[in-house]
Amino acid sequence: MADAEAKLPDYRLLLCCPSGVSPSQVSVEFSERYDRIPHPEISLENSISEIWDGRVQQNASLFNGKKFRYAGHIMHGGAGSDEKSQVCLNLGLTDYRDFYDPVRCQHTSSPLGNGAIIETSDKRIVVLQRSNNVGEFPGHFVFPGGHPEPQEIGIVSHQFDKDMDPEFINRKVSQEMFDSIIREVVEEIGVPEASLSDPVFIGVSRRVLNVRPAAFFFIKCNLDSKEIQQLYSTAQDGYESTHLYTVSRMI
Repeated sequence: MADAEAKLPDYRLLLCCPSGVSPSQVSVEFSERYDRIPHPEISLENSISEIWDGRVQQNASLFNGKKFRYAGHIMHGGAGSDEKSQVCLNLGLTDYRDFYDPVRCQHTSSPLGNGAIIETSDKRIVVLQRSNNVGEFPGHFVFPGGHPEPQEIGIVSHQFDKDMDPEFINRKVSQEMFDSIIREVVEEIGVPEASLSDPVFIGVSRRVLNVRPAAFFFIKCNLDSKEIQQLYSTAQDGYESTHLYTVSRMI
């Protein structure tokens, strides 16, 4: 009984939009105010590089890169009102290396990942089994996904946007939230983009073990399970997983 009570859930649901939210209902506030705050203890801060270097030595497939940092959200409307839900994601800039820091709260990297609940034409859900060579949770079962990428829209630091309209940048980041999940699905399972519906945003979860947030989307695919299985064998990023499964929606 004590062990059962002590067991933590694998994920924490931070934001739930079960009916789905369209791109026009999702906005982003991208600002350096939402970046990771360096830890005041120098030894802890320095340990980030040491942990990263050690992991790279163990797994040469790891590489660093800029990521968006999830710092929270604001939601308006919905919940029984006539007004449509509006979600604003608060995002800063971080990198993958800092994700391996040993501290929490405002000092943690919190790189925002993404994941897709893909429904096939025969009403099944796509699940992947991760390769043993990936940096996070090798061998685990996951939904297709990855990360929205700052560099896809030209963001490498906050310096570049000093002379640009903040609202224009926010719109570009918001669009990348939706563009990136389509890109990840195409690359990971090999289906053509034309077979996918426009994604709808359904929420944000956080893995408890490593405090990793991910934005989730629902996408319909007009291909059936067998067709997707055949295309998976030639997926661009198929090396990141070893098997593709389609499972019943009713589990």
